[in-house]
Amino acid sequence: MAGELRKTVRDYVSLQRGNTYSGSLVGEPGPALLGLGSIAPGGGFRADHYKTFGGKCPAKLMLVPGDIYVALKGATKDGSMVGSVARLPESVPSGRLTQDTARLDFVERDPEAVSHVYWVLRTPQYRQYCAGRLTGSAAASFSRDDFLSYPIPPLTNTSRTIVRLLDAVEKKIELNRPMSETLEATARVLFQSWFVDFDPVHAKAKGHHPGLPQPRAALFPDSFEDSELGEIPKGWTIGPFGNVVEQLRDQENPLLSPHEVFHHFSIPAFDDGRSPKTEYGESIKSLKSRVQAGVILLSKLNPEIERVWMVDVHPCEHAVCSTEFVVLRALAPFTRSYIYCLACSPVFRQQIEGLVTGTSKSHQRAQVDSILALAVVIPPSSIVPAFDRSAGRLLARTLECRREARTLAALRDTLLPKLVSGKLGVRDVRRHIAEDTT
Repeated sequence: MAGELRKTVRDYVSLQRGNTYSGSLVGEPGPALLGLGSIAPGGGFRADHYKTFGGKCPAKLMLVPGDIYVALKGATKDGSMVGSVARLPESVPSGRLTQDTARLDFVERDPEAVSHVYWVLRTPQYRQYCAGRLTGSAAASFSRDDFLSYPIPPLTNTSRTIVRLLDAVEKKIELNRPMSETLEATARVLFQSWFVDFDPVHAKAKGHHPGLPQPRAALFPDSFEDSELGEIPKGWTIGPFGNVVEQLRDQENPLLSPHEVFHHFSIPAFDDGRSPKTEYGESIKSLKSRVQAGVILLSKLNPEIERVWMVDVHPCEHAVCSTEFVVLRALAPFTRSYIYCLACSPVFRQQIEGLVTGTSKSHQRAQVDSILALAVVIPPSSIVPAFDRSAGRLLARTLECRREARTLAALRDTLLPKLVSGKLGVRDVRRHIAEDTT
């Protein structure tokens, strides 16, 4: 057992470095390009942050689901990326290393040992080890030797149980993500069909059945009329976006409540999987906008990036957001589901992109008054409840999936330190399972 305690990453793996690639082929059909952006700071695969590569890919640079890779350098000075590892999920059939990443090639492909090493390299103890060995002034890096020298504790009955649980948690989170995406995409497709493409109206205008139950089909007219936005269904109108939403302007300085727990909805939190960060007021350094239950957050910063957030906030929770977000609430008879799908629709996104001011590419903004003045198609109030009965359920289930993912991630983060310390007994592991799954 003593010999096992002295084992390091080097005893388990060798490293296969990636290399450069042709930028002109990025985005073309092919394997996932596994650069720094595909790894979450601290570890984990970022499903929404990779591109594909359509060029030739040598076999030695390829990854298949289950393979683990590491970032030995970072794009920033803070070093949060350096040493972070990710495991290619089943949902991504293949990947290609870049010059910034390296694959872990295991000496023995024992699934239990592979998972054990992977999760040890996700622990806060390992992150502290990385932080103490950073080099470089412009962009932090981490030597190959330091990475390979990190000690790996032996597998015990307790650590085996923790590793199995961590694997199950990761798998469940991975299953939740495509389910959530599918539910949201379905709601958006329904909105596009009814309120942008006007499919039911086109069908009725041609004398065809619109493919809807009769009560819903009767809500749509059978002809069009001209408007400033082109042809729209007869009886529908054009009005400013501000006629269907109101902006909530309440602000709060969290520093005045230093010991209060806040759910902080920030731009980085949105980009990192739409999961707000839980922080004490003393750590939130600037004035924020209050976030109430039932609102939509719409980013005015760099509007070419779609950042529309249907937040999951309960009335009893204390939540704030970056002032880069506009806090919007639907005006009756419109609903949050309707406003969310409208703000995500391609036509609306194109309109917002045309409002940008500022010369710096990284700090272009759309003015709030201009956003609220954008012309939108306004359907009769009778149609909105019918849409909400379908889309509302889909989007509510999406929020449930994300909430469950946050609960699972909290369980993962609770267990990770125990994997190295060995201070958690098997009974305690089972207790954590019961607490976090009820």
